[in-house]
Amino acid sequence: MGNDVLASSTDRAHYRHKVQRCLDSIERMLAERRFHEQPQRIGLELELNLIDGAMLPSMSNAEVLDHLGDPVFTAELGQHNLELNMPPRTLHGDALLEWDARLRAYLAKADVAAGEAGASLAMIGILPTLAEEHFESKWFTSNARYSLLNDEIITARGELTHLAMEGQPLPGQRPDVLRSQADSILPEAACTSTQLHLQVGPDEFAPYWNASQCLAGVQLAIGANSPFLLGKALWHETRIPLFLQSTDTRSQELKNQGVRPRVWFGEKWITSIFDLFEENVRYFPGLLTETDGEDPLDVLESGGAPQLTELRMHNGTVWRWNRPVYDVVDGMAHLRVENRVLPAGPTVADVVANAAFFYGAQRALAQAERPVWSAMAFQAAEENLQRGARDGMDAQLYWPDVGWMRPDELVLRVLLPLAYEGLISAGVSARAADRFLGIIEQRCIARRTGSSWQRECVDRLERAGADRESALRDMLTRYTDHMHEGDPVHTWRL
Repeated sequence: MGNDVLASSTDRAHYRHKVQRCLDSIERMLAERRFHEQPQRIGLELELNLIDGAMLPSMSNAEVLDHLGDPVFTAELGQHNLELNMPPRTLHGDALLEWDARLRAYLAKADVAAGEAGASLAMIGILPTLAEEHFESKWFTSNARYSLLNDEIITARGELTHLAMEGQPLPGQRPDVLRSQADSILPEAACTSTQLHLQVGPDEFAPYWNASQCLAGVQLAIGANSPFLLGKALWHETRIPLFLQSTDTRSQELKNQGVRPRVWFGEKWITSIFDLFEENVRYFPGLLTETDGEDPLDVLESGGAPQLTELRMHNGTVWRWNRPVYDVVDGMAHLRVENRVLPAGPTVADVVANAAFFYGAQRALAQAERPVWSAMAFQAAEENLQRGARDGMDAQLYWPDVGWMRPDELVLRVLLPLAYEGLISAGVSARAADRFLGIIEQRCIARRTGSSWQRECVDRLERAGADRESALRDMLTRYTDHMHEGDPVHTWRL
């Protein structure tokens, strides 16, 4: 998504033809097993906010990137955003401990570069000091593709971006209600995420994706870190409704007709990655309809791995919470599950712990003799995602054989042992598994997430006499102090 656009094709018939050729190529590659499969590799994208001394967004990502001069850091949609792309690696031995150390080193380097631009880093799901003025089109990162994507989404919808949410009330208060609008899709830039990648073989993809869908609601409930937007206390993980509303291409009439949103959980369990690519093409019109000169079937005939440019571009504008990924590295094609539900932060330790829990539980569920999704309605998994995002640790989630349960109990009783088993079977060292799954265990025992800490901190500040704006700035100051200290969120004091 970050590459510069060279041209915008208006020949949609040619674009559709190219996309269909890409689909035909994927189908043939799956049949002929034309993918690099082993060993499994993991990857991580971490989105970051830049803030100034007043805890407000700092629109300085171009200057910070110039100071960094490191290709692992890239720009994102808004000028107050950066993205860190961790180099992929295998999941075994002390990989998670090494990830922890490298993440800390990268972020320390980024913070120095930010300081040279008069800014600093905030690793948080939604920057709580954002205001409506920060969603004006002038704050887009300078990249023609972002502008084109914005224009296509606004044109398709035919109206401004409308945000409408009702929150979970702070103690003793009435629920906050948000009603706002913007002339661009920049509210999406408020969503800063942790995206986990796992490279899998074609036969592994469906069970790993189905397992990821089962886990999404639990991940959100125990990893929430986005409770405030535009001064309102909303969902524990407000990114979920915010992302949907800010990039929605549907008018109200199309919503009423049941047209699917581009930010999508899906609608059924799958048997092949092809199901997802085919759905993306069937249900969603192209937004960025560029084409290249490659004929992917000709490339296959010559023994090569096609780039499938049109299909990959289209896939990047359908924001599934667990996304299928096709990629080519060093002439070899491979497939990945991209898990997109988690927010950034609160600390590096929490980010790596969330990754350890996801990779371990995902593997255990995917390799189970009796798949959990065989006893779970797809709609129950989607409802878990909504409940986990809205209610956090207070959610009631459904799980086969145990029924409805709070997420902390579900993790402690059922999923944490599975996650440990999955990590060990992947070759992860016992000390790495113990270290990071121990953080998840203690977080569930304390019932404290980044979101619950933020909400409680703001509540206490307001009870002491602060107004909401002052309370949010003070909370963010304390939050970033804890973030830099690096101790996981369950240890944070108020």
